[in-house]
Formats: sequence, structure tokens, C-alpha cells
Amino acid sequence: MKTYFKDNLKLLRIEMGVGQVELAKAIGVSKGIISLWENGLREPNMSSLICLADYFKVSIDFLVGREQ
Repeated sequence: MKTYFKDNLKLLRIEMGVGQVELAKAIGVSKGIISLWENGLREPNMSSLICLADYFKVSIDFLVGREQ
């Protein structure tokens, strides 16, 4: 089954018990951006992907669905 960035982001956020507002503050974006990403309406730029990977301690490949 193919996974997508939006699904992986939401899964990681929920597994860690982090709200959209808390995540947004931690990586320096708005809560609205997190919502857009999780709904698949926008995709993050490279600097945001790096921040997310660092925050969740996962690889960028995992975030974008290239590895399980």
C-alpha cells in the first residue's frame, strides 16, 4: 500500500500526541499550513521537510512515502 506525505504527517503527529498548533509553532509555520499539508492541498518546501524530519526524528524518505 502506497503512503503519502499527508498520511505520514498526520500519523506521526497523532502518534506523538502533538496538536497542529504545537507542531506549527515548533517548526515555524502557521497552523493553517499544517492543515493544508494534512489535507493534501499543499506540499511543504525542502526546509519545512527538513524541520519535520528533525522534529519527528524520521527520514525525509519516510515522510514522503519512499520508505516504510
